Amino acid sequence: MADQGMIDIENLSITFGRGSRKNHVVRGIDVSVRQGECFGLVGESGCGKSTVLGAIAGRVKEWSGRIAIGGEQLDPARRSQAQRRRQQMVFQDPFGSLHPRHTIGRILTEPLSINRLDDQDGRVDRALEQVGLPKRFRFRFPHQLSGGQRQRVAIARALILEPEILLLDEPTSALDVSIQAEILNLLKDLRQRSGLTYVLVSHDMAVVAHLCDRIAVMKDGQLVEVASRQDMIAGDVTHPYTQMLREGSLGYRPQGVPQTA
Repeated sequence: MADQGMIDIENLSITFGRGSRKNHVVRGIDVSVRQGECFGLVGESGCGKSTVLGAIAGRVKEWSGRIAIGGEQLDPARRSQAQRRRQQMVFQDPFGSLHPRHTIGRILTEPLSINRLDDQDGRVDRALEQVGLPKRFRFRFPHQLSGGQRQRVAIARALILEPEILLLDEPTSALDVSIQAEILNLLKDLRQRSGLTYVLVSHDMAVVAHLCDRIAVMKDGQLVEVASRQDMIAGDVTHPYTQMLREGSLGYRPQGVPQTA
């Protein structure tokens, strides 16, 4: 690729299973995400978008091709602790991703202990403040919080190691419609304040167009089109599948959820 990005992916292919059960999930993906950009991956369930995110995060360890972060090529085994810290993930279900028997303080302290970072109390308080939660929430358990508050904790956990990249896997799809826009606006504000780079995976074109600068459309494990947010909103796209997704997002949306146009 001519211009080095914060994330560079070349000819990424991922296959699960063997023999008759072999499933080629991702097929020759090429992507470059610029520093400070929010890049969206959108497509129907099973198209391979979350698998791409898992490869960047180190959760999917068997892949071929090349993935580089800031010009540093990643080892699929991701043995380097420094490499792992550079990108952190926010998952779809904030209740399922938080240990139900641990306090919020313990949940946020765990990655600090693993990475042997000091000033843990101060870091926890600052992380909660970043996502708009009171310091007293460190003494609560996940079941004592609302869905939106739990997702704020999940975002705080991702931020506490001061990563350069947040990998967002359907971060609002498990939330009530009334608070989806609230979380999207929080993510937008955090990116502007901290200069973070985002990769956002979603099946919802409206959510992706609300947050992302560029949007890559995936179908059957392949990228079929990459368009700017402006082109997506204006309908200046060429692939029939992209057009179908866009048109599907222009229908009725409940109050509080952004429209693509």
